[in-house]
Amino acid sequence: MAVQEEEEVVEIPVAPRRRGLLVVGLIVGLLLVGGIVAYAVIPRHPGTPAHATRRVTAVKTTATRTSIKDAVYLPLTPPFVVNVKDGDSLRYLQVGITLMAHDAAALDAATAADPVIRDALLSLFSGADYASIVEPAGRAKLQAQALATVQKIVRAQLGRPGIDALYFTSFVIQ
Repeated sequence: MAVQEEEEVVEIPVAPRRRGLLVVGLIVGLLLVGGIVAYAVIPRHPGTPAHATRRVTAVKTTATRTSIKDAVYLPLTPPFVVNVKDGDSLRYLQVGITLMAHDAAALDAATAADPVIRDALLSLFSGADYASIVEPAGRAKLQAQALATVQKIVRAQLGRPGIDALYFTSFVIQ
């Protein structure tokens, strides 16, 4: 009789899938860190080293602060909305205004007289002619009239005009 040999079955443990997820997570993390480092090191303007870009920005900021330091701005909010006559039809005009002065006391006087300024400017804008304000020259004339109106009101409060410029920050005609 033949002797049958029994074969021993050995089970090989299967590696868990957690290692695969760990490796993928590690690769994604390294790519993320590499992207952040590259963003910080690579210059934002082609052909310029990163340290030079930062230095130029710092100089520009310092120069801007010294030139604007004297000017103080006051936006008049909300924007002015008036009806403007155009022949037989009515149109709407919306104007955003910002006042500029080199004296903070002038802007304080303008803030205190805000209702008076708003009333005078609303009267000025509603009396404007549509045909003139659509042209750049007419718009500049309206801006000069608005500045003179505000200066007159601030002069009554402060004793001097005080307001150096009036800017239209938005100008919409519909």
